[in-house]
Amino acid sequence: MEQLKALNLDILNLASILDITLVTLIFYLFMRIIRGTRAVQLIKGLVVLLVATTVSSWLHLYTVNWLLQQVMTALVVALPIVFHPELRRALESLGRGKFLARTINTLKEADISRMTNEVVRAVTVLTKNKMGALILIERVTGLEEHIATGVKLDGIVSAEFLVNIFIPKTPLHDGAVIIRGDRVAAAACFLPLSENPYLSKELGTRHRAGIGITEVSDALAVIVSEETGAISLAVDGTLDRMLDEATLKQKLTDALEAKHQASLSGVFRRNES
Repeated sequence: MEQLKALNLDILNLASILDITLVTLIFYLFMRIIRGTRAVQLIKGLVVLLVATTVSSWLHLYTVNWLLQQVMTALVVALPIVFHPELRRALESLGRGKFLARTINTLKEADISRMTNEVVRAVTVLTKNKMGALILIERVTGLEEHIATGVKLDGIVSAEFLVNIFIPKTPLHDGAVIIRGDRVAAAACFLPLSENPYLSKELGTRHRAGIGITEVSDALAVIVSEETGAISLAVDGTLDRMLDEATLKQKLTDALEAKHQASLSGVFRRNES
């Protein structure tokens, strides 16, 4: 009898270990799916709402707590819509057997100067020849869903590479180039257009796409006008126009180094805690 009880206890322990392992694996796979997408920021927002709901309950803020609960209830319905690209990508990866295959390159501090120089060199050639271009530089917010709309390249960033992509009437010239880390991740990518009603009527589709992507992410969008050869930089939904090469290089360097330092500070704070 005692042996039977011990055997049952061992089986229960093994089942518990298996259960915890499976849950951990599922959570790990989920994090791999959403890594490099806007879903990361959305989940952070959900965590903030959950914490606020809990705190408001502890503090007996009944009205605030009720409002937050209604928001959370609405989000349960909205989540499948919000995470539609990630859910679709997960099912496609599962069907292809590539659930664990995705990796992401991050921009290293040593590569910032070289990558920026190459982008500015390319822009110099493009603007002199009035070749339209839209170059995105990914920062913290992932652009994986937009990379999926274009042609994946995965090549080292160089001025010659970028200029060749935007030569008129070539297969990849129409659309955006997305740079991830020190590599060109994809070309001919489709981007959301800005819905800002106050934008100048002079701005065409290329400029509106550059502004639109920076409204929903922290990416940097370098735009070269096909009509005038003018250089513009879109950041956080704001467009700086008529830049020269030196100003563009300074703005890109400042923005990339500031984001890099902020990321390092966050890592150090987590390690210290």
